[in-house]
Amino acid sequence: MSTPKDLRYSEEHEWVKTEGEKLRIGITAFAQSELGDIVFVELPEVGDDLTADEPFGSVESVKTVSELYAPVSGKVVEVNEELSDSPEFVNESPYEKAWMIVVEPSDAGEVDKLMTAEQYEEMINEG
Repeated sequence: MSTPKDLRYSEEHEWVKTEGEKLRIGITAFAQSELGDIVFVELPEVGDDLTADEPFGSVESVKTVSELYAPVSGKVVEVNEELSDSPEFVNESPYEKAWMIVVEPSDAGEVDKLMTAEQYEEMINEG
């Protein structure tokens, strides 16, 4: 299972990719493998404000519904509309096609508090 080294990770299994002033967010390969086949993704609207560690949406698999937790605070500036029609992208391509939202962070320093790939791998291997 891959854990891209250029991303940051939350304890709730979200990944964050810094793209200039914005942050692209999705769920990790580990998270989607634990959930099983994803059948529905609920995401916020463009313009919504997120608060770090608060729910911003959910993913529904054949096994369960899981909340998505914001790894950082900020404003949603883009939503991956393709996931409405193709939730299976979360299983097939968690780091490429299945990004969920793009956020303008209200505090860019929050990203530095997230785990590195090495720290995240250590956490999931201990679990």
